[in-house]
Amino acid sequence: MFLELIAVIFAGIAVAGVVMLINSATGSRLPRWLAPVAAGLAMIGVTVASEYSWYSRTEANLPEGLVVAEVVESRKLYRPWTYLVPLSERFVAVDLATRRSHPKQPDQHLAEVFFFGRWAPISQLSIVADCANWRRAAVEAEARFAEDGSIGGVNWVSPPAEDPLLTTTCGG
Repeated sequence: MFLELIAVIFAGIAVAGVVMLINSATGSRLPRWLAPVAAGLAMIGVTVASEYSWYSRTEANLPEGLVVAEVVESRKLYRPWTYLVPLSERFVAVDLATRRSHPKQPDQHLAEVFFFGRWAPISQLSIVADCANWRRAAVEAEARFAEDGSIGGVNWVSPPAEDPLLTTTCGG
């Protein structure tokens, strides 16, 4: 966040400097207000570009095996450009590299789910996915399969048919 702030400030200073150089080269024919307005627009432009590139930069740096299951896009009144192109503010990823199952329950998988947010710390949740019955449940991080392949104390949730967590966990 600090580096983005520095980038925004330097963009404003650089554009204001270019406008002042152009003004000097043209014999001071440009209006005096053009340099601060150009600096402000440059700062807004760099901020918007940083906001829109956050998701692609973060996704590109995910470790192998971490697969994006769902992206949450938003439109905000105070960001009118998001009505043209929605902004990806959050996403959910499933760690398929560490997904586990039991030989007696091959359709049930234990997996780690990670929640990423633009200005939020990364959160982690352990889930068990029952692909045969299309249901899932949050479990404790230490959850393990029992000898018979079951997992005790699970409160199952039956999500809609298009549930991105189950689609990714079961299809991956």
